[in-house]
Amino acid sequence: MGKDWLYRLALTFIKNIGPKTGRALLEQFGDAKAVFDAPVKHLKLIEGMGEMRAKAFKDEEVLQKAEDELTYMAENAITPLWLFDDNYPERLKACIDSPLLMFAKGNPNLNAQKVVAIVGTRKLTEYGIRLTEELVDGLKDLEGILIASGLADGIDTVAHKQCVKLNVPTVGVLGHGHDSMYPANNRGLAKEMSANGGTVLTEYNSGMPALKDNFPMRNRIVAGMSDITVVVESDIKGGALITARLASSYNREVAAFPGRVSDKRSSGCNELIRTNVAAMITKPDDLIELMNWGKPKAAKPVQRQLLLALTPEEQKLVDLLQTKDSMHADELLHQSGLNNSILAATLLQLEMQGLIKALPGKMYRIN
Repeated sequence: MGKDWLYRLALTFIKNIGPKTGRALLEQFGDAKAVFDAPVKHLKLIEGMGEMRAKAFKDEEVLQKAEDELTYMAENAITPLWLFDDNYPERLKACIDSPLLMFAKGNPNLNAQKVVAIVGTRKLTEYGIRLTEELVDGLKDLEGILIASGLADGIDTVAHKQCVKLNVPTVGVLGHGHDSMYPANNRGLAKEMSANGGTVLTEYNSGMPALKDNFPMRNRIVAGMSDITVVVESDIKGGALITARLASSYNREVAAFPGRVSDKRSSGCNELIRTNVAAMITKPDDLIELMNWGKPKAAKPVQRQLLLALTPEEQKLVDLLQTKDSMHADELLHQSGLNNSILAATLLQLEMQGLIKALPGKMYRIN
């Protein structure tokens, strides 16, 4: 890897520089190396910096740490995912708190056509196991499916294991570096996932232990990279509810399996449904219907566009939508090069003309 990666890594090693401040620095100076080359007096002007943080960019130990991390990555076949690169999950790019850099072990398509997060309690029941296994089994034949979860004990582990069993690509997001595994008993499962067309993903560099505060941060990646988050079993205060509410805040679909009102381990699912945060599902077909992921129809050309004079922006979106069964608004945003306001207005105009159809989860397809 070239010098660019050295400075990108080093940027993430500066203490108390989160995604928001990191983006502001890159927007101001252009790239990571330019940030490190900038005078302290200029760095201090960035919102959220201050003198101490600005001076941290002149600490040579930060670059040495980045150099060591590059060596570790090369020795362990770890691929870096930079926020502005094509292999970074497109759905996650649209989230304001998405990490600047992530580390992947495996070779997945994190921009798969359909990404489903399956999350739930660590203290699962036979009911939760059955629902999780049946859900993965019901989704396995969908074209371009990828299952995401957190590689935690409980529902996460069941989902990942079922994916490996059925040869469904799956991504597990860690709350620590690749040099450790929590829980330790999932180390073998993680290797199977990577060998099975999936990956193990983390925003944390090697040496980062499984700290308690890391796991809620990990949940935003699971939610942000997915089209829909499904909660199988969860207590009212379960970590799965954090993931579900994050997904809702990102304007992604959320679904939950209901449980008995007396069952504490389904109380979180029932609350999500009661408060309209989650759609109720009872079987895989419910999710497929909710997301409009039914059997794809044969592609058909847009006849009406021959009768209408499309603007350049409208034509660009029509051309993009004709390449796939459906596309997410975030993918259209990045591939079209339009800004948010023009994209929204153009999509609305095409929908009013009857040329495209808006689907759940901010998806669009040719009508």
